[in-house]
Amino acid sequence: MHVLEDDPGVADSLRFVLQAHGLDVVLHPDAESFFEASPPGAADAVIVDLGLPGIGGAQVIRWLARLSPMPRIVAITGQTQKAIDGELRDLPPVQLLRKPLSAEALTALLETVEGVPPPVAAPEICAIA
Repeated sequence: MHVLEDDPGVADSLRFVLQAHGLDVVLHPDAESFFEASPPGAADAVIVDLGLPGIGGAQVIRWLARLSPMPRIVAITGQTQKAIDGELRDLPPVQLLRKPLSAEALTALLETVEGVPPPVAAPEICAIA
């Protein structure tokens, strides 16, 4: 699981929740560091913040969509609906989660995207901002 998130607090919270589900997590603070790593495979999922500095999240999604096979992609954002519509226009359909992210939303996402059951003792997290 790759997470592209520039906010260290959000990135750390996402890692905590995802690792609690038994997933290996690689954090990337920006698109540039993600592009320097090995590309994700078909079995991977990539969580992309649309508001990344430098190369934006929408550009990352465009790049990911050209991979064959394409990994699962989830966009996260705290932007307005108007900004989201503009960012995602002309992109392949991706699952979108709005910030602040709740642990319940992430759990449902994991069950949908990864097929991962919830951990035996879920960590108590109210929201990831």
